[in-house]
Amino acid sequence: MAEKPRLYYFNGRGLMESIRWLLAAAGVEFEEVFLETREQFLKLLEDGSLLFQQVPLVEIDGMKLTQSRAILSYLAAKYNLYGKDLKETALINMYTNGISDLMVLIMAHFFKPPEEKEKEIKFILEKAKNRYFPVFEKVLKNPGQDYLVGNKFSWADIHLLEVVLMVEELCATALSEFPLLQAFKTRISNIPTIKKFLQPGSQRKPPPDDHYVTTVRKILQF
Repeated sequence: MAEKPRLYYFNGRGLMESIRWLLAAAGVEFEEVFLETREQFLKLLEDGSLLFQQVPLVEIDGMKLTQSRAILSYLAAKYNLYGKDLKETALINMYTNGISDLMVLIMAHFFKPPEEKEKEIKFILEKAKNRYFPVFEKVLKNPGQDYLVGNKFSWADIHLLEVVLMVEELCATALSEFPLLQAFKTRISNIPTIKKFLQPGSQRKPPPDDHYVTTVRKILQF
C-alpha cells in the first residue's frame, strides 16, 4: 500500500488549504505535520527539503514537492481531475489561476492591520462580484453545463467552490446576484467526498484567527 501524502504547513489554511481540498475531493487520505516553531522550519531548510525556502511542502510518490501551483497540478493530473486533453487542461489552468488571484486577496487581508481590514473586505467583495463571479456565471450558462470544463468534475470546480465559500465567510449574501453559482455551490457541495470534507471534524481548516497569524509571523519572521 502506498504511503499517505504528508503535508508540512502551519495549522491553518494559507496556500496548503487548496491542496487539502484537492486531496479530499479525490478521496485521498493524507497526514499533516504542523509547523509550530521557527526551529521546525529551519530544520526543513537545513535538510534541503524546501527547494525555494518556502512551504507548503508535500511528500508524495517519493518526491518532496514545493510551490503550491506545481503541487496542485501534479495532484490534479494524478487523480484525473485535469481534463481529457490539452485544451481542457488549458481552460482549467486559466480558471484556477483567476480563482487563485481572488484567493490571495482573501488570504492577505487576515495579515492587514485591524484598521485596514474593513476597507480590504469591501475591496475583495467588489472584485469578487464584478470581476470573478460574473466569469463563472457566464460559463455555467452553457446548456447542460453542470461543471466548468468538459462537463466533467475537475480541479476547477473544487477551486471555485473553495473560493465561493471563502467569500461567503466575508459576506453571506455574496452570491445573491448569481443564481447559477448558487446552484453550482449546492451541486458540488453534495459530491460525497466534498460533502465529507465540509463536515465538522474533517481536515478542512477554519478561517485564520489571531493565533494563526501570530504563529506564521513568528516562524517566518516577517
